[in-house]
Amino acid sequence: MAFICMLKEVALFAVALTLATASVASQSKPGCQSLCGNISIPYPFGTGESCNISSRHFIRCDTTLNLPRAFLSYPVPGGGYAEIRLLHISLDGYVFVTSSGNIGYYCYNSSGHDSGSSGYHHLREFVISHTKQVHGHRATDVINGSCSGIGCCQTALPKGLWSYQFYFNNLGNHSGVLSFNPCNYGFIVEDGAHKFSVSDLNDTNFNQREFPRILDWTIGNQNCTEAQKDPQNYACKAHSACIDPDNNDGYLCKCVDGFQGNPYLGCQGNEISISPPLHIQFDEIFYF
Repeated sequence: MAFICMLKEVALFAVALTLATASVASQSKPGCQSLCGNISIPYPFGTGESCNISSRHFIRCDTTLNLPRAFLSYPVPGGGYAEIRLLHISLDGYVFVTSSGNIGYYCYNSSGHDSGSSGYHHLREFVISHTKQVHGHRATDVINGSCSGIGCCQTALPKGLWSYQFYFNNLGNHSGVLSFNPCNYGFIVEDGAHKFSVSDLNDTNFNQREFPRILDWTIGNQNCTEAQKDPQNYACKAHSACIDPDNNDGYLCKCVDGFQGNPYLGCQGNEISISPPLHIQFDEIFYF
């Protein structure tokens, strides 16, 4: 029997993978305010000067409270501006908001109609997300947690909805249910954010509540084809693509595959670097 000892040198290539870790949610324009309280403000939104891409993307940060609050400002019919409180901005093209005064209601007492409001929403720049629900409270024989048409009904919203008012038609001025259901209510709310309760029907202050809603936003009023003809004002930057939304005018930008970050500032890619060869020498023994 014999054995042979052989020396072998093996070159192993170590591959180092470096991922770009840009945070989408916190990417404001350089030199601009990135937070208002706990609300991130990514570009194209901003707090003024050149920090937002247009007036419809302006955020007012109210610092008079212990925890600052962010507000969207928007023009209203007849002149002037109104505000709606901002809860979250997504670069996917939607914002979470909340406000009072958008609940329609019609209340009765033993003498008949007592008070009411049709609710109101008029915000052309931000349409209501059509994947969410509109709720209305009414009738009798209700079931907690159920909104299937008895006591509470709901319906899908149409696309492109940017203005609404609620109107109610009641028989007998609620005389048959007045003791436990003096009011009708109608409101738009983020899907899943409100669970119907029988006690809602007897709550005469229900109209003062605030519920989160989701609004869709875009850039400008042009579609992608039109916007790309104006490179100077085109909002989609490096390694991003233009998207035509199905619920609003204007367009959105999105990082292409393999890139991430804020498409309105420029997306970053995954970087792959190759380190020098690592030489390892070892004994290999063969037996014969």
